[in-house]
Amino acid sequence: MERHLISIITPVHNSAQFIEATIETVLKQTYSHWEMILIDDCSEDGSVAIIEKLAKKDRRFKLIKNLEKSGAGIARNKGISVAKGTFITFLDSDDLWFPNFLATSLNTCLVNNYEFVFSSYERRDEGLNSLISDFIVPQKVTYKDVLKSCPILCSSTFIDIRRIGKHYMPDLKKRQDWCFFLSVLKEVEYAYGIIEPMVIYRMRKDSISRNKLKLIPYVWKVYRDVEKLSFVRSFYLLYLWSLNGFKKYYVNTRIVEK
Repeated sequence: MERHLISIITPVHNSAQFIEATIETVLKQTYSHWEMILIDDCSEDGSVAIIEKLAKKDRRFKLIKNLEKSGAGIARNKGISVAKGTFITFLDSDDLWFPNFLATSLNTCLVNNYEFVFSSYERRDEGLNSLISDFIVPQKVTYKDVLKSCPILCSSTFIDIRRIGKHYMPDLKKRQDWCFFLSVLKEVEYAYGIIEPMVIYRMRKDSISRNKLKLIPYVWKVYRDVEKLSFVRSFYLLYLWSLNGFKKYYVNTRIVEK
């Protein structure tokens, strides 16, 4: 496999409970030519101390400290702006990667000349107990597909920026990552799914992403203000998004013991 630098971007806010385990899964990657950019968004717990301790042992870790709280999207943008890799990926501070995540994602891009790939993932609770069945992604999706339903988990994305350059996230409180995916999909025809689960997604009890009703205002804002879609089309897409979101978490899912 060719040797490419991969930039891993992780926003951090009060993640002391999980960040060390997240970083450990990066250290266990079978592909080792990476940099991990952690952007601390004014944490008030021990997150920074944990990161600084690990960074002293490994120069591949880079810590950026925000002077004021900006939110995950802007924090990720800071990481994107300083990233030196030819490939960019994201890892949320409470999610985990399987050891082959980087190697498999990179190889999938290089062998097939893909510029955007994402993988299936396991869905577990905060203690990593099985919650509902794995989410298996489609083989490929287009911009129009992702408008209707987003099967892409931020922590599973892998982007080749050599041709398309760096894309950034809008200054929104929620759904910035979705906007990022849509932005990239305006330049590439498809994002390609890797069927094998390679990420563990912690479904936090306090996560707004689990409450679809609370997400509706943010989704509407994406359709109308970011994507500049008509009222009628936005309403139709919101209906599809709601229906697909219900299916994603409540239809054909089951608790599975790992």
